[in-house]
Amino acid sequence: MENKMNVYNNILELVGNTPLLRLNNSVKHMEGRYFAKCEFFNPGLAAKDRIAVHIIEQLEQQGKLKKGVKVIETTSGNTGFSLAMVCALKGYECILAVNSKATPGKIDMLKTMGAKIYVCPGHVSADNPSSYYQVAKRLHEENPGSVYINQYFNDQNTEAHYRTTGPEIWEQTNGEVTHLIAASGTGGTISGIAKYLKEKNKSIKILGVDAYGSILKKYHETGEIDLNEAYSYTIEGMGKNLIPSATRFDLIDFYEKVTDEDAANKARDICLEEGVMAGYTSGAVVQAAIQLHSKGFFDKNSKVVLVFSDHGTKYMEKIYSDDWMNDKKFLTKNSAKQHAIEYVKAVEDSKVM
Repeated sequence: MENKMNVYNNILELVGNTPLLRLNNSVKHMEGRYFAKCEFFNPGLAAKDRIAVHIIEQLEQQGKLKKGVKVIETTSGNTGFSLAMVCALKGYECILAVNSKATPGKIDMLKTMGAKIYVCPGHVSADNPSSYYQVAKRLHEENPGSVYINQYFNDQNTEAHYRTTGPEIWEQTNGEVTHLIAASGTGGTISGIAKYLKEKNKSIKILGVDAYGSILKKYHETGEIDLNEAYSYTIEGMGKNLIPSATRFDLIDFYEKVTDEDAANKARDICLEEGVMAGYTSGAVVQAAIQLHSKGFFDKNSKVVLVFSDHGTKYMEKIYSDDWMNDKKFLTKNSAKQHAIEYVKAVEDSKVM
């Protein structure tokens, strides 16, 4: 009789149950304890795997999705890859309207996973016919019977994290989490986690991270949509020039804005300080934690969970490229990466006879 093998049946069974990692050197001068929820342990290297699996399976159960039906979505990269991965396994055609912020490498990844790609300008208004929002809507209309995921306005985006990520964080911290910090884009991740955690303990503070050039923080504080706040920025998957209904603003206690430059350099710092090659928004949430600490948000009893949404390999052509960083004038002498480069050069120069 054969021993029972410990195997997974397919890649989708690997989604979720990501580890919680204590942060050390990157927060060593701060009061409290800080932990990274490492969503890059999902098979698609991003938190978006959770919503792709959940939404597709919900549509299947409702009878709205069956083989032969096309799946259409807007994406800056991660959601698109996660959907393409699920569609490849389940036999659906995946069509994506992709924000031009996505690098050629990300687009190649989407194509490799079988998705059909339409690249759309990233620095136009949401109602512009060439925006990826409007292009996805048009593609949905042009493909009768297709399914448009519409993550920005899909309650199941939030529900996926309410059912999975929130409970995981609660259990991993033994219910002792006091603050959650997460980047806010579609808002599904932060809102779903917030809903679950606040049901468990309403005193837990939910802190959203927004980009300069995004309208989310001002909308949260005033209820006004101020498009004068909107301008181009480089961070992917964070901030918006529209208000997604997937974001539960009532569950978010405060928004902190982070610059493109600070987020990029902090992501590079995390590599050297924690040995973690984290994505662009991961740098943003650590930078936000530092800024929030300076404003008195945390004390010695704080237990703060930061959502690391994706892996740094998705940004090799951007924040982990010295050429890109120099082109943006982001590679400063304050960067740990720059210090490392200068140290190596100094050692090499000292060997010259």
